[in-house]
Amino acid sequence: MIKFILFLTLFFSFSFSSDFSLRKYGHVKSFYKDLTPSALEIAKKYHLPPAAILAISGLESGYDSGYVGQISGNILSLGAYQSDYELPSLYLPWCDSKKAVLYDNKDIATCPKEELHYKQRPKSLKRDYRPEPYAGTVDRLDYFKYKPQEKAKAHYRCLEDFATRWIRKESKIEAFSKARIWLDELIAQEGVEVLYKESTSIKFIHTIGGVPHSFNYRKTWPPKVIYIMNRAGLVKLTQEMVDEHQTFEQAW
Repeated sequence: MIKFILFLTLFFSFSFSSDFSLRKYGHVKSFYKDLTPSALEIAKKYHLPPAAILAISGLESGYDSGYVGQISGNILSLGAYQSDYELPSLYLPWCDSKKAVLYDNKDIATCPKEELHYKQRPKSLKRDYRPEPYAGTVDRLDYFKYKPQEKAKAHYRCLEDFATRWIRKESKIEAFSKARIWLDELIAQEGVEVLYKESTSIKFIHTIGGVPHSFNYRKTWPPKVIYIMNRAGLVKLTQEMVDEHQTFEQAW
């Protein structure tokens, strides 16, 4: 059954490989322009498929549109370890006209009061990458919004945590250790260039998700990630930036 699903995924990915429809959206381009250099560096350093990392980040963060990721810098929805700060419960409003949860007082002030609907948001259990003394508190929720360089550092740390804490041989999660062992064996056979192949990214995504006790147990998760990878042209993007030394703008 798994092989059949993988076959269908490969078939549809090849069918739509030239249809980069997500590239027409400015927020998608902006998200990947900022993140791709870090993803390529992490992929090279820790031997992970960069297109898959980018696609997972896009799905989990909504291209950095969700308030949890914007506040915490956690674009992969990584759970906090015992020694980590985690984003606490937050009392934040939804703004009807902006169609978003607001956390910046300046944005809240521009939304008509009758359109604001406050709600106690549950504790996210996600790692908060804001620095002390703000991490794990309700203070300076807008920290990364006004500090883009610090935000970029937080995103890098998040990707690095994924590479070193999650995808490792010693992981107690079988899906993660299995993915790390498989990648190491594949690289030993074909070289690091294999990390930039579409088939490698697809299998990696299916290995770490879509099954119980994995990154995301929902069967719909791998197809969603692969859809983003294909429609944003992330395999082609990373290949051209690495193999042809193109800039992001040239490759996009």
